[in-house]
Amino acid sequence: MILQSPSVERLLEAFRMLPGVGRRTAERMTLHMLSAPEDVAMQLSEALRDARQRIRKCSVCCNLTEIDPCPICTSESRDKSIVCVVEQPVGVMAIEKGGEYRGQYHVLLGVLNPLDGVGPDDLSVGRLRERIASGEIREVIVATNATAEGEATALYLARVLAQPDVKVSRIAHGVPMGGGLEYADEVTLGHAMQGRTPLS
Repeated sequence: MILQSPSVERLLEAFRMLPGVGRRTAERMTLHMLSAPEDVAMQLSEALRDARQRIRKCSVCCNLTEIDPCPICTSESRDKSIVCVVEQPVGVMAIEKGGEYRGQYHVLLGVLNPLDGVGPDDLSVGRLRERIASGEIREVIVATNATAEGEATALYLARVLAQPDVKVSRIAHGVPMGGGLEYADEVTLGHAMQGRTPLS
């Protein structure tokens, strides 16, 4: 049982706002920070404050950056004719870790979700359309998640971005490397079959 105190409870609830952090994890984090030397807690506090003050959204792609436009948007080694559209900045990080993609990005800052009141105007679709209107982009790769909202967003983008000189494609979803078919759900297997590629 964690110490009963309004200030402790506020800290615990602050940790619970982080994705994937439940009550028990939040309690462990709270106890750790309260038991750690004061300079450790202050270091975390100052790092968070500094990052919040310095990091902003790129005026071109909406990714998080300290320099505007971001290094990916200004890089001469990136293919400016291809744009990969992701839901959040974490999507950019995931694709960059793969090391295969050398185009640019566009971060939607969410997905369509009518039940939560999120429509096209709440996303950065307008800015994406402006980028396409510049005439430099030849392909848009939609890399939204394989969720109902991600699929709906992908279909919406395919419709509103369709132009004769711009190809709109969707990343393949399917069985991961090293994963057995017996562990995959029906939706994943369905996507794997639809996204099959020729071997020869």
